[in-house]
Formats: sequence, structure tokens, C-alpha cells
Amino acid sequence: MDRHPDPGPHHRPAPRGPGRGRPPLADRPPAHRLPPAPARRPGAGGAGQPPVRGVGPDPARRRRAGADGRHHPVARLAVTDSPLLHAVEVMDRLRSPGGCPWDAEQTHASLLQYLVEECYELYQAVEDGDRAAIREELGDVLLQVLFHARVAAEGPEPFTIDDVAADLVAKLVGRHPHVFAGTERVDTAERQEHRWEELKRAEKQRESSVDGVATAQPAIALAAKLAGRTSRAGLPPELLPSGSGVGEQLFALAARAKLAGIDPEAELRTTARRFDADVRAAESAARDAGLDPHALDEQAWLRFWPGR
Repeated sequence: MDRHPDPGPHHRPAPRGPGRGRPPLADRPPAHRLPPAPARRPGAGGAGQPPVRGVGPDPARRRRAGADGRHHPVARLAVTDSPLLHAVEVMDRLRSPGGCPWDAEQTHASLLQYLVEECYELYQAVEDGDRAAIREELGDVLLQVLFHARVAAEGPEPFTIDDVAADLVAKLVGRHPHVFAGTERVDTAERQEHRWEELKRAEKQRESSVDGVATAQPAIALAAKLAGRTSRAGLPPELLPSGSGVGEQLFALAARAKLAGIDPEAELRTTARRFDADVRAAESAARDAGLDPHALDEQAWLRFWPGR
């Protein structure tokens, strides 16, 4: 991964942890907070209005050379009634010459850490049922999509956010023929999941039942995904990894859970977060009793452990 200086408080989310309260959105420090979209013009953006196309960096648009010698799309902030299109324009402005120096330095590789962090923060917000946080974290994940698409507009074989959206639309329509073409009937979520995999396999011309499984995902989730994929391919359960090693035992446990319809990653996260909360509660109780929570012995832990 490319190394870059710390982005500073305007790009770095404030640290969070289980049990730590989330301040209201208005009270949080801005992290790439977008300026308000222009006021809606009378009669604009209503039903029947065509979508605004061509916003953001477009390789076919006029370009100009920056201080680094590269040619960048000309930044502009068009007046638009769509906050989503406005977000694309803001990202364009930040990345272009005269914008933000930190944004201009980033690459796909240097942004990976933020992509992972933002996805996990959204995951936690959903787990917590925090609606305000879900809204904010969805925006942070959207920022990653906009940022990567903007970087891609400058690279070899450039493409834009419009290309990304067009590919997504084609994928969704193509994998839901029962909705958009009326050529078949799918009446259960389970059948749709199988049909999705069939269409994906044909579309991508996959040679293996495990093609497309992201091996960079957490190990428990990876084991579950592999077990699920191979099960649908008819692999006998006895061929799954087994043995006395820790890795084999963990894989076997994750596979059994997945094949039983249980998400082992979510189950393990729930248990880990519960343990985290119990540790914090015991330390807090010890602190209230006048003890140093960083110097507890075995008896003190047993004394202050919740539920004992």
C-alpha cells in the first residue's frame, strides 16, 4: 500500500468503540462534509424531468495540465438539484488542480484502508441500530465509491462514475429477468439467490465454483463463503477441511454453521462485542470501587464481572 501523510481531522473519522456514544451529526467534526446543494429551482427536478448526465470527470471532456504534468478533468461545480450529482461535482473539485492537496495525492491503493474502515463502521452502525450513524456511514462509503471512480478517470483505460453506474444497472437488470423481462418466474428469495449465482456464473464464464470469492475477507467469513459455494456445487461434506489443527477446526465450525443457515462471522462478532462490553463494565465497576482497572488481579476480575 502506498504511504501518505495523515490526512488530518477533515478526512479522518473520529475513533469509535463499542459502548462509546455517537454525537449528533451536527455536532461532529466535518469529514469531507459536502456543502449544501443549491436550492431547488421552481419546476426543476420534478417528476418526468430527465436525469442530469455528464457530471464529474469525463475523459472526453476538456482537460488541463496540473502542476504534476498530468492532465486532469477541468473542475466545475454545476448548479444541480440532485445532492447525489452535487456530490460527484464536489469530489471532482477536490481532486482537480486547485482543489485539496491530500485528495490529489491519493491512489486506489492508498485509499484501501479507508474503504475497509468505512465499511466496518457502517457494519457497526447497522449492528447498533443507530439510524443517524447509518445515514452518515452510508455517506462515507459513498465517498469511497466517488473517490475511486474519480481516481480511475485519470488512469489507464479511464472510466467515470457514469460508467460505474451504467454497469451496475446492466448487472441488476440482467440478473433479474423475472422482474425486467418477464421471461421467467422467481417466487422465493432462496430461488432468486440460486438464480443469481447461475446468471453470474454464465455471465462471467467462471471455470470454478469458487471463482469470485474474495480471499481478502475475514477468515471466518471466507471459510463460510467457500463452504456455501462448494455445497451448492455438490461437494461432499467429508471433503471439507478437517483435522486436529486450529485452522481445520475453525474452518469446520464455520462450515457447519454456514450449512445450517447461520452466519458464523456475525455470530462471532456478536460474542466478541458482548465480551468487549463485559470487560468495560467490569473495569468501570472496579473504578467506581476505587481500584485501578489496569491493575486488577484474578479475584478482582471475578468480583466485578457482570452477572457473577
